[in-house]
Amino acid sequence: MDFNVKKLASDAGVFFTRAVQFTEEKLGQAEKTELDAHFENLLSRADITKNWTEKILRQTEVLLQPNPSARVEEFLYEKLERKIPSRVTNGELLGQYMTEAASDFGASSPYGQTLIKVGETQKRLGIAERDFIHSSSINFLTPLRNFLEGDWRTISKERRILQNRRLDLDACKARLKKAKAAEAKAAAEHELRVAQTEFDRQAEVTRLLLEGISSTHVNHLRCLHEFAEAQATYYAQCYQYMVDLQKQLGSSRGEVFPSTFVGNAEAAASPPLSASPPAATLPLLQAVSPNTVDGTLNPADVKPPASGTRKAKVLYDYEAADSTELGLRADELITVYSLPGMDPDWLIGERGNQKGKVPVTYLELLS
Repeated sequence: MDFNVKKLASDAGVFFTRAVQFTEEKLGQAEKTELDAHFENLLSRADITKNWTEKILRQTEVLLQPNPSARVEEFLYEKLERKIPSRVTNGELLGQYMTEAASDFGASSPYGQTLIKVGETQKRLGIAERDFIHSSSINFLTPLRNFLEGDWRTISKERRILQNRRLDLDACKARLKKAKAAEAKAAAEHELRVAQTEFDRQAEVTRLLLEGISSTHVNHLRCLHEFAEAQATYYAQCYQYMVDLQKQLGSSRGEVFPSTFVGNAEAAASPPLSASPPAATLPLLQAVSPNTVDGTLNPADVKPPASGTRKAKVLYDYEAADSTELGLRADELITVYSLPGMDPDWLIGERGNQKGKVPVTYLELLS
């Protein structure tokens, strides 16, 4: 019991001495042992590494999981050392809703068929997103988090010890200056040598830890490459899935719309044979009728307008559905223009003597 009281009194005395030394340094009433420039650079580099690692970690977590509630839930599971439950992505959920809607609307109907195609693509996108999140969490987030919760905590602890050793050293220097009697000077010199030895030892330990920041940068560089590769793979998958979907929708568009919506709309909108068209529609009919037969475009009879033609680059291959369309090959250049009354999703395309309708979504207009 006596030992504990003495130790407590000794610790309190040391704490008080350090507090006095620190206060006097801040007030400019005491000298402070300065670290060398290289050591100060190491400290500054370590602080910068810690601050930016925290910011990059937090923002990457937001990128991978925008829902703050979900991030809090994952954090709690991690702290409790429990397995984080598998979470369905928004893309997978949307795909599921579209597929279920198709069964109610009729899977054989044009709308139902399209819902199924788009829904399956959304599911693929969701699965790709889940794989990307999982890969990034393991290969990128975990190393950053391990540094902050492991190496950086050790560095911070040793820096605090070094700060205390430095305060003890400077307090001993101040006592030596104030000592007058020979015995007091001898005791102060002994305390100073002990404090200097402890300070030098702690400074070397801290220096070695700070120099390890270079290895941390190398490790984080490797993790950054893996994160970028995972992200590139994810976006490449998404792009390919959407290209495939676009081809499916493009190939089925010519089959779906004329046979269902367009035909019915034309039948409903057609005036009686004995009726004359309104005066406002005559210019439009005159512009379209020379190039159509029974409402079907005759590409050979289409004349390009005097102005309004543009060059376009083909983005993807496209197989013509019938003789009114123009087949396309990726990366080729064609001339395109529009005619009055045309569907805005289509243009007239020309390649040499070949001519036909082309889907706008397969083109990049250049001029």
